[in-house]
Amino acid sequence: GALRHSLADLAVSITGIAGPGGATPTKPVGLVHLAVARKGQPTVEDTCRFGDIGRRQVRQAAVRQAFSMLRRALA
Repeated sequence: GALRHSLADLAVSITGIAGPGGATPTKPVGLVHLAVARKGQPTVEDTCRFGDIGRRQVRQAAVRQAFSMLRRALA
């Protein structure tokens, strides 16, 4: 919906469980879902399981993955 509701041509979305709490048996700490949408292209989705490496490290790893996906979308 980010592209439909804005003037942007490219959008990224990240959600997940960075920890230390909030986990469930089916959604463990370190589980992150990412998506990149570009106008005129199919949305690319990825799921990463970084593990319980610490809140800061999960967030940093998610940002690195998002930037990687953005670079691929722009290539």
